[in-house]
Amino acid sequence: MSIKITCKDLKLTDSIKEYIEKKSERIEKYFDEEIELFVTIKSEKGEEIAEMSILAFRAVTAHRDLYAAIDKDIDILEGQIRKSKTQKERQNKDGSLKGLEVADIGAKQTSIENEIIKTLYYEIKPMTPEDAKLKLQEKPNNMFLAFINVETNKVNVIYRIKDGKNYGLVEPE
Repeated sequence: MSIKITCKDLKLTDSIKEYIEKKSERIEKYFDEEIELFVTIKSEKGEEIAEMSILAFRAVTAHRDLYAAIDKDIDILEGQIRKSKTQKERQNKDGSLKGLEVADIGAKQTSIENEIIKTLYYEIKPMTPEDAKLKLQEKPNNMFLAFINVETNKVNVIYRIKDGKNYGLVEPE
């Protein structure tokens, strides 16, 4: 890792330079290739400002103590880099699983049997069995309707019988 340090209104001392080099080792471990860390330090209104940027990551911290500002910048950069790497790994993992799943299903062409393959969620409303029948008639594609029977306060299911003219009612005991 190469480090380029720019100072404004401050004199760069060997101890500051060594401190930045030592702390930047925490970031260096996240990269395989040679990278550049740009550091700008300046003094403004009684505070020391440290600005660090590496690739697309940037951190700026103002503090009375320059060393504390450098520490905070390193923490911020490390967090940004770790978050970015985790997101990329997750995307690569998810992407490869999605591709594998599609390729796997396409290659085998097997049918799934005896498994729950779809789950639907809907609201169960309190109503009478007659109201439930009318509601089911409104939706010709639905084969059944679950509802709370207002007379018994129990969940019931009304369903279409195969003759297409009549209905069945399931009630718990």
